[in-house]
Amino acid sequence: MLDVPHEAKVRGHQRAPSDSKEFHEVTKRDALRLLEHDVDRLLETTEQARQPALKAEMDRFADLFGRFIQEEGPALDWNKIQKLPENAVMNYSNLKSPKNEQNEIRNMLDKLVVIKLNGGLGTSMGCHGPKSVIPVRSDLTFLDLTVQQIEHLNKTYDANVPLVLMNSFNTDEDTEKIVRKYKGFRVQIHTFNQSCFPRISREHYLPVAKDFEIEKDMEAWYPPGHGDFYDTFRNSGLLKKFIQEGREYCFLSNIDNLGATVDLNILNKLVGEERATTPVEFVMEVTDKTRADVKGGTLIQMENKLRLLEIAQVPPEHVDDFKSVKTFKFFNTNNIWANLAAIDRVLRERTLNMEIIVNNKTLENGTRVIQLETAVGAAMKCFDGAIGINVPRSRFLPVKKSSDLLLVMSNLYTLKNGSLVMSPQRMFPTTPLVKLGENHFSKVKEFLGRFANIPDIIELDHLTVSGDVTFGRGVSLRGTVIIIANHGDRIDIPAGAILENKIVSGNMRILDH
Repeated sequence: MLDVPHEAKVRGHQRAPSDSKEFHEVTKRDALRLLEHDVDRLLETTEQARQPALKAEMDRFADLFGRFIQEEGPALDWNKIQKLPENAVMNYSNLKSPKNEQNEIRNMLDKLVVIKLNGGLGTSMGCHGPKSVIPVRSDLTFLDLTVQQIEHLNKTYDANVPLVLMNSFNTDEDTEKIVRKYKGFRVQIHTFNQSCFPRISREHYLPVAKDFEIEKDMEAWYPPGHGDFYDTFRNSGLLKKFIQEGREYCFLSNIDNLGATVDLNILNKLVGEERATTPVEFVMEVTDKTRADVKGGTLIQMENKLRLLEIAQVPPEHVDDFKSVKTFKFFNTNNIWANLAAIDRVLRERTLNMEIIVNNKTLENGTRVIQLETAVGAAMKCFDGAIGINVPRSRFLPVKKSSDLLLVMSNLYTLKNGSLVMSPQRMFPTTPLVKLGENHFSKVKEFLGRFANIPDIIELDHLTVSGDVTFGRGVSLRGTVIIIANHGDRIDIPAGAILENKIVSGNMRILDH
C-alpha cells in the first residue's frame, strides 16, 4: 500500500523544486485512487440492499476528498476582496411589517418550511443524546420550544408551516423516539438524516473504518458539517415534496439558537408585499460584531458575488484584519433563508460549490484523523440576488456552554409561546458577558448544582467566575462582578447577597449552625 505523504496537499505559498510538480500530481491521483478502492472495500462489508444508497453517499465523499487533494490550501487572495456594495446588507429596521391581515400572513406562511440543524450531541455540556433535548427553560428543551413556536404560528394564522429536522447518525434514533410525543400538536414534523462519512487517517489519507457497521465504531465516522444539507435534503425527497406543495422558501438555523424564530418582516420581503422584482434567492442574517464574536464568519464581496468568509480561509498575515470590528462589522448568525426552486436548480446544474473545512481530530486511541466538512452559508455565492440582513442581536442567542445557559434560564428573559423575550426592565439591549470556569461549571449537572436558583442578572454587565464557587438563593449580580476562588479554596455566595461592581477572591464559607 502506498503511503501518501503530507505533501500530497501542496500549500500555495510553499516553494518546491521545479521537477516536483509531476510527482505531486501522481501522488494526488494515487491518493484518490487508493481512497476510492478502500471505500469500495468498505461497501462490500454491508448487505446488498443497502449498497446503492451508500454508494451514492460515498461518491459524494470521494468528490469532496478529490477537491481537498486538488486545492492549494485554504487561503483566499486577500487582494481580490471588494468593498461591500451599498445594498448588499439591508438593515432590519428598514424592513416593513406585513399588513396585519390573517389571510395575507397565512398565505406567506404557507410558502415557508422551517428547518433546524439537529445533528449535534450534548456531550460538550456533559449530556447524553441529542443536544436538542437538553432542558433550557422551565423544563422545556430546545425541541419543545421550537415546536411551541411553530404551533403558535399555525394556530394564530390558521397556517401549516412544517418543521424539518436534519439529524445525524448520532441523533437520529433518539430524535425519532422523542418526536412521537408531539403527535397531538398542530405541527407536521419531518426528519431526514445527513450523510455519514468516514474519517481519514492523517498519515496515509485512507479511511480508518474497517467496515460499514457504524454503531460498532462510531469514532471512525462523522457527519460532514451543515453544508451537507443541500444534497441530503434533496435526496430525502422533501425538497421535491415542498416545491410541489407550492412552498417557496426554507428558513434554516441551528436548533440551539433560541433567537432564530420565524420573522414575518423578513418573510414579507421574500414572499409578501415587499417581495423584490428580482427574486432574492438567499438571505444570510448577520448581526453586529462585538469583541466576543471576532472569530465568526463575515460577509465579503468577491468576484462580484456576496460570499461568506470564515477565519480558516484567511491568510495568516491578515487574521488581525479579519478580527477587526472596524473592517468587518458583521458576523454570520447561521440563520439562512433560501429559495427552494433555486436550491433545486444549483443541485441539478451542479453549480453548488462550498469551501472545504479541514477539521483535525485525534481519536481516543491516539490516531490522528481529518474530517472534511462544508458550511451551509458558504453556498451563498452560488445563488442569484443573495443579500445579508443586519438583524438585532436578539436573533442570535445560541446555547453552546453553561454560561449561555445561565443567560437563558435567568430573569433576563421571559418565555412567550416558545420564544424568549428580553425583559423590558433591562436598560440596554445587549446581553451580559458571562465567563464561567471550565473546571467547575462546564457540565450542565454540575452547573445546576452550584446555583440554589439562577441569580437576578437584569442589571449585570459582566460576570467572571473561576474555581469552586456556589450561589445561594436570591443572589443579585449587577455591573461587573468577578468571583475567583483560589485553588483549594471555596467561595459560597450567601443567600440574598447583592454584588455590584465587586471582586470577590480567596476563601469564603458560609456555615450553617
